Amino acid sequence: MHSVAAIAAILAALTIGAMSPGPSFVLVARTSIGLSRRDGLAAALGMGIGGVCFSGIALVGLYTLLEAVTWLYTGLKIAGGLYLIYLASKIWRGASTPFSMTATDAGGARNPLKSFWIALSTQLSNPKTAIAYGSIFAALLPQHPPLWCYFGLPPLVFAIEAGWYTVVALCFSSTRPRQLYLRAKAWIDRIAAGAIGALGLRLILTAHRSGV
Repeated sequence: MHSVAAIAAILAALTIGAMSPGPSFVLVARTSIGLSRRDGLAAALGMGIGGVCFSGIALVGLYTLLEAVTWLYTGLKIAGGLYLIYLASKIWRGASTPFSMTATDAGGARNPLKSFWIALSTQLSNPKTAIAYGSIFAALLPQHPPLWCYFGLPPLVFAIEAGWYTVVALCFSSTRPRQLYLRAKAWIDRIAAGAIGALGLRLILTAHRSGV
């Protein structure tokens, strides 16, 4: 496959993957609705940086490493699952806490940075994302890609990940979704926590399965 065609195929596959619902989508949507548009955009930036990290390690052969070292893949799944369960528990515990616009506004100077780091850690804690990147790169990238691929792919991956989650942040931070969230905060937070926790539990329960 020609290098340009291979890159186009990789980017198309990553776009489909980014748009698939998962813990990243839930987190960015909830952050945008429950905190602010600025927090949602910061979370989108964190997702973009996470994508760059995965593309970088995929380029240097993460998929091959995990395929050869089974225990490393198992450890990544368990660690990622534990983090997602921890994040879900925090969201669940805060579900019954009343939402205060004043408190959010007062904390605006620090919330976007916190939202960025939570989003980045959520993205990086999901080994399924790492495997998706690794398998896509392994399947579509030429065995000896030209040098420009190493410099050109990460910014393109960032544009896809951050671009998609920016759309999510802008959509969910508009007035109507925010009003709906304020009226049903406890239920929305618990549903979000349940979805993230279920994904974390699934990672742990399937950690023993061999193969990538």
